Amino acid sequence: MLEAVPNVSEGRDASVIAAVGEAFASSARLLDVHSDEDHHRSVYTLVGDESGLVASLVAGAERACALIDLRRHDGVHPRVGVLDVAPIVYLRGQDADAAASAALVLAERIGEHGLPAFLYGDVGAGRRPAFFRRGGLAELERRLAAEELGPDFGPSRIDPRSGAVLVGARKPLVAYNLDLATDDVAVAKEVAAAVRESSGGLPGVQAIGLRLPRSGRVQVSMNVLDVERSPLHAVVTAVTHEAAAKGVGVAAGELVGLVPQHVLDDAAAAGIELPGVDASRALERRMAL
Repeated sequence: MLEAVPNVSEGRDASVIAAVGEAFASSARLLDVHSDEDHHRSVYTLVGDESGLVASLVAGAERACALIDLRRHDGVHPRVGVLDVAPIVYLRGQDADAAASAALVLAERIGEHGLPAFLYGDVGAGRRPAFFRRGGLAELERRLAAEELGPDFGPSRIDPRSGAVLVGARKPLVAYNLDLATDDVAVAKEVAAAVRESSGGLPGVQAIGLRLPRSGRVQVSMNVLDVERSPLHAVVTAVTHEAAAKGVGVAAGELVGLVPQHVLDDAAAAGIELPGVDASRALERRMAL
């Protein structure tokens, strides 16, 4: 049993979100769909065997490319494609090779369907999506034209309507956002810089500060890549502390997708609340239903 967490660049049109979800569910179990209008993004959580996940992800990619035009996309989340990222996730260490194998097959099949596929994570020399997203799709096109990099599968030319797909294999991560009780995006950016690993913050934490135009709030948007070294409750504590130092409170929390049960158990043992997260969001609980 493997997991896939495809991210699609559509978070507002319910009919499109549902249609893409139907395609993703064609050969795998669809456990969760998380959509955000400000990010203009939907994150789907699937589980299945290698062949089922690959078939479902290819079907979802085809449906998304037929229904979504990236040229009209205006979300705050960085992206380079209609199907922006398609990670295969191993839930047990012994399944890492199976996840890598499935990711390579998926990237090849996506390339055969005319989409440039770039590898990241365990199958991409450890690169992260940010390596390809920096500067957006226009910068990725420039880097291709300059032959600074090339797709691992598929055409070397990017269709601006559909973009590219980042295909990876990785262990589970936690995507989690905290809204701050201010409209000053500079505060969110400063807090994000303080907690992310690249700026000397918590190990395995990626964070950016964003303005959410539809809600009127600002957000610290994070990926916790290693919940063993940086438990989610420790990340929440760090963000809360950094924001408080600037006279700002945490207004709300948002879990994107699902989370391993032990993350909730560790937070409960530490006596720390995870805003916006409850027991129903545990991956194992959804899988057991």
